[in-house]
Amino acid sequence: MTSVLRPMEWAYPVAPVEREVLTAKPAENEADRQRPPVLFVPGLGHGAWAFAARWLEHAASRGFPAYAMSLRGHGGSASAPRTTLRAYTHDVTQVAARLPRQAVLVGHGTGALAVARTLARYPARAGVLVCPVFGGPGTALTALRRNPAGTLPALFGGRLRLRRGQLFGRELASASAREFAAQVKVPSAPLAQWQLLAGPAIEDPVGDPPVLVVGSPDDRVVPRGALERAARRYGGAPLLFPGMGHDVMLDARWQEPIDAILDWLDKSL
Repeated sequence: MTSVLRPMEWAYPVAPVEREVLTAKPAENEADRQRPPVLFVPGLGHGAWAFAARWLEHAASRGFPAYAMSLRGHGGSASAPRTTLRAYTHDVTQVAARLPRQAVLVGHGTGALAVARTLARYPARAGVLVCPVFGGPGTALTALRRNPAGTLPALFGGRLRLRRGQLFGRELASASAREFAAQVKVPSAPLAQWQLLAGPAIEDPVGDPPVLVVGSPDDRVVPRGALERAARRYGGAPLLFPGMGHDVMLDARWQEPIDAILDWLDKSL
């Protein structure tokens, strides 16, 4: 169900921040002008750089105007006190609303949660949820089991720390894995982390856009069962890429999922 009235938005508006948005434009021709813009939204600890490294220019080379943003407190975006999941959703909605045409929203990890919540507020052409972290007790238990040292401090308001082995598959060269992992910096956002662990509500999308769930059965952050539940929510099955880690957009075979996503968009829109 989608809410029409949102009294919290009026009574307690989200604090504005400067947001980082990176852009890659396709070569101009008549066919490309008909394609919708694609907005990439990274999750906790990742900024626009995580998509600019590989997927941003590749999407543009396939004819899609491509944009990658950083949520507040991430990448080149400004931080704000008492950041909440509502603030992350606000960031995505505001950036999407400023794009030249109705956009496709692609979110990764907790960025996929922000996209799922934005779909209830913004009439997107389509949504793509990549390795979505939707939160709830199951998320906390999985994180504690697979990364206890990095997760336990987050339960008490500290910073979540993600291990390199969680983010990438074994095929990615060690030097590249170290380089990318060094850029992953989770900001201090205890309210958002606690809300995530509590299991935030997700409303139905407005306008019934097509929604695709993408992931890996070998993801050490999001179990396969969670991928299947997320896909069922939108009436489908997840598109899986074995052997890849959580950060499929940076892993060794990064081109496979983005090409599959863009092929799906070409068929669905």
